[in-house]
Amino acid sequence: MRPLSLPLLQLVAAVLVCLPARAEIVVTDASGVSIRLAAPAQRIVSLSPHITELLFAVGAGDRLVGNVDYGNYPPAARALPKVGDYANLDLEGIVALKPDLVMGWQSGNSSAAVARLRAMGLQVHLSEPGRIEDIAGEMERIGRLAGTEAAANAAAKSFRERHAGLAARYSRRPPVTVFYQIWKQPLVTVSSKQIISDAIQLCGGRNVFAQLQGLAPTVSVEAVIAANPEVIVASGMGESRPEWLDDWRRWNTLTAVARDNLYFIPPDLIQRHTPRILDGAEMLCAHLETARGKRGKQEMHAGSNDPGGERSRERK
Repeated sequence: MRPLSLPLLQLVAAVLVCLPARAEIVVTDASGVSIRLAAPAQRIVSLSPHITELLFAVGAGDRLVGNVDYGNYPPAARALPKVGDYANLDLEGIVALKPDLVMGWQSGNSSAAVARLRAMGLQVHLSEPGRIEDIAGEMERIGRLAGTEAAANAAAKSFRERHAGLAARYSRRPPVTVFYQIWKQPLVTVSSKQIISDAIQLCGGRNVFAQLQGLAPTVSVEAVIAANPEVIVASGMGESRPEWLDDWRRWNTLTAVARDNLYFIPPDLIQRHTPRILDGAEMLCAHLETARGKRGKQEMHAGSNDPGGERSRERK
């Protein structure tokens, strides 16, 4: 092969000089830290099941080199090397994978573990969509970090449209009081700060423990009885209806029990900050519609003119 002539080399050099330099990628994460990458991440380690799912949703699944236990969706994620679970991370295993980006869960991963990873020179982006509508923005941010903006922006647009459709259909329906149960012992629910509570509101529901502090506060059976929810929804740990949902049947004075409004939603569909939360929300909205259908006509009329639910609580 003949070497390039000097004039041709000069021309190539001039063209390269004129090409714009690739801009640094700067994204601010949920903790307020600015993540800076010279180029899109090629080797990403996920520290949470919801982050694994988001990466695949924005077309960056092929960039994943490490995953956590229970990072099971989509099925391709199950074959990835594991670095522990979100609460007990294998820091040495993460470093050994030589990631150029680590994506963590702000409220789920240990802050000490995140600090150690950053101290070791790794870029750690923390994710924490607080509301359903925030998931679209998180997908766009991940798309910028991974260099999959086109796929991420399309996924975010589709998500926003579906979310808006559910809101238009259900959010102004007559209110339904809801107790959402995450666990039995201790009895754990969600406050208004948790994204599940946002799904309840999306469906025209009212979380009876919205005012409590923390994301997942504990409550007593007596507090549930006093709140007298019209609907009880449980998630549990797996794909099967938890047996403790039916334990409420012993409290037959509860409106939710009297009307058989005890419902189950698979946790992966309602507890993860991913596009599939709209699948869970759609199930929740359908359950609340079923509960509305069990009301008498007079109650429906009163409820539709009482957005705060005060008259309904007085009757109960």
